[in-house]
Amino acid sequence: MGKRLRIAVVGYGSGGQAAALLLSRDGHAVEVFERVPHPGPVGAGFLLQPIGLHVLWELGLLDAVLAHGRPIARLFGETAAGRAVMDMRYAELDRRLFGLGLQRGALFQLLDAAWQDGRCLHAGCAIVEVDTQAGRLIDAEGRIHAGFDLVVVADGAASSLRGQIAPATLDRPYPWGAQWCLVEQRHWPWADELRQRYVAARCMAGMLPVGTRPDDPVPRMSFFWSLPVAALDAGADTASSWHAGLAAVWPEAADWLASTDVPRALAPARYRDTAHRRWHRGCAVLLGDAAHAMSPQLGQGVNMALLDALVLRDALRLPVPTAEALARYQTQRRDHIGIYHFWSRWLTPLFQSERKFGPALRDALFHPLSRLPGGRGQMLRVLTGTRRGWLGKVVLPPAFLLQLEELAVAARAGAVLAPQGGPPRMQRSVADQ
Repeated sequence: MGKRLRIAVVGYGSGGQAAALLLSRDGHAVEVFERVPHPGPVGAGFLLQPIGLHVLWELGLLDAVLAHGRPIARLFGETAAGRAVMDMRYAELDRRLFGLGLQRGALFQLLDAAWQDGRCLHAGCAIVEVDTQAGRLIDAEGRIHAGFDLVVVADGAASSLRGQIAPATLDRPYPWGAQWCLVEQRHWPWADELRQRYVAARCMAGMLPVGTRPDDPVPRMSFFWSLPVAALDAGADTASSWHAGLAAVWPEAADWLASTDVPRALAPARYRDTAHRRWHRGCAVLLGDAAHAMSPQLGQGVNMALLDALVLRDALRLPVPTAEALARYQTQRRDHIGIYHFWSRWLTPLFQSERKFGPALRDALFHPLSRLPGGRGQMLRVLTGTRRGWLGKVVLPPAFLLQLEELAVAARAGAVLAPQGGPPRMQRSVADQ
């Protein structure tokens, strides 16, 4: 362990929460600065990959997230005409692995409740300037917060501070975004799958079971509908035209949203593509989307932010100066995340664009190519977050894999993790009842 540091974390999203919790548990004095007066989750639901589940296992929160999330065994995408485009099953890489559909609200509440020892949260305090040499922050009211040994900038994809730490080599918005909401799961027939429907790259709809929250025992699903940002800004669709558009692509999904007040009840989501050659300067460092925002095509945003926090904690445990620890954190994370940036940029136009030729090739070739042994293993490693570079892999801890194996054995015996709140337990699957 290195010396006890006084650390400022700017941003209280998933990455900032995990960093605050991990660093506080290591004895550092952590203060979090969040611009909104009442911090809470942004977004409906997401898919926790094995790499993200590993971080929550390190935090001692794996049982808690499993109690609320929904295990996902398969990712399946097809055209509106019924042609399979994507069919990825975790068990084909490792029978112990699975994804976990989780509400962002559930993760926020669990991380927030876990950070109690040494808690210091400045809500409603927007930081506008970082002095990377003196460890000093200035907020929007002109107040100075000084004396920090380390400043962790984790203020998200739209970070207003990243340029003060290091110039971005790439920082641009994607021209396509999405609308999303939560709907009750009820008797949805694909309870352990992420399902998507496509019409070329112009239309994409998805349903992901995401379980419950500590304050809401009703199992829900996260729905998303792809749109150009210009259409998000216009917001001109009537409820009838919106439903008709979805029904033409996916009638079952349209039925599930029949009672939803669309489009008014749908929240907009916008995305950025950001990359930095350097992630740190002086005593300040970037973390999460502030360092490496990307499109949601690979579904890795939250997972990578959680892993950033874990690797930063481990780097600060080394008996080296803080500057060297930050350099090691940067090297390790950039070595891992580069391949995800690459594939995200290449895949996004195939799923969200007005292009015709690329999506046609996707529909014809993506699924057959994914069945090839070599290509399938590579795709599954990218999906699970365990790909490092082009050929390397991230080795997950044996004790973590052992716990997942015990869960997988129980699932193959005819049980699934309970999607309800409360302590982790097992119940018989719907198919066996």
